[in-house]
Amino acid sequence: MQLPALGPRALVAVGATVLALAVLPVAQAKPDTSGAGSRVAIGDSVMLGAKWNLLNRQDFTLVDAAVSRQAVTGPALLDGLGEALPTNVIVHLGTNGSYPLRTCKKLVKAAGPTRKVFLMTLKVPRLWEPINNEMLHACARAFPADQVHLVDWNWAASRHEEKWLYDDGVHLRPAGARAFARIINAAIAKAYPPVTTAPPTPVQLVTSPRFEAQMVNMGIIQAA
Repeated sequence: MQLPALGPRALVAVGATVLALAVLPVAQAKPDTSGAGSRVAIGDSVMLGAKWNLLNRQDFTLVDAAVSRQAVTGPALLDGLGEALPTNVIVHLGTNGSYPLRTCKKLVKAAGPTRKVFLMTLKVPRLWEPINNEMLHACARAFPADQVHLVDWNWAASRHEEKWLYDDGVHLRPAGARAFARIINAAIAKAYPPVTTAPPTPVQLVTSPRFEAQMVNMGIIQAA
């Protein structure tokens, strides 16, 4: 079948279509957040101050936080959830005293190797603050980087102490509760690296020699 003669305007329109189709689509990178919405948090009175910020805005299925909670209770809390334990586990413990490395390791192992554990450093003006924070860094280093993530609440809170914390230097003002939840959410998002989606297959155009010659004469494409 012979193509009909095309006028200049029609050729320009067709040429633009050819050029648009000829451009190869670029692969797009976006976070793999398929598991990021499944999350639970356990903590002490600091986390308790942000409980509703977490439940209402950050898609947590459970926030188990209590006043005067000791770190040693952490592993049992996770064991108690069993198979119902979500993919992402956020832990803020150690505000109220000793937090041994063996307890932290036991807690991570209780979560299991298929879950991501987010250990939050502590902001508490007590003698055990630097000891517990150093231990949390060591605990995180003891496991694969994609399994255990350190969330440096101490670093963030120290830079906004007057705005985020009450006069005791520990518990959260409303602005601190919002910041606490935002920092956790950001840490979870960061734990899911971008994945590249493959571009679609390029469209193959079928033309006639006459059509291609007309396109060359118009300067729309180059001669083969």
